[in-house]
Amino acid sequence: MTDSTDDTARVWLVERTYSDDEQNIVILVYATPDGERYLRKERALTSFGDHRDTTAGIDADPRNLGETNAEKREQYASEAKRMAAEHEPDDLI
Repeated sequence: MTDSTDDTARVWLVERTYSDDEQNIVILVYATPDGERYLRKERALTSFGDHRDTTAGIDADPRNLGETNAEKREQYASEAKRMAAEHEPDDLI
């Protein structure tokens, strides 16, 4: 499987946190293997029974990717490369 096409960029899960500002918000951060671009997704959990799968990698529209700041770039690159080496994109995390 390729890392990207002209229309998509493969990004890998590099961070999962819970929002401090609001209850029941999960923040997922996916990044490119070079750590230079990222995609942030927020999920509102509506109940304890709310279950949505989180996969190791996703294909994202490059226009939706932000530029990673210098302090996070190395961390994101390291984690994205590790995830890509250990998982298939469709693996549930």
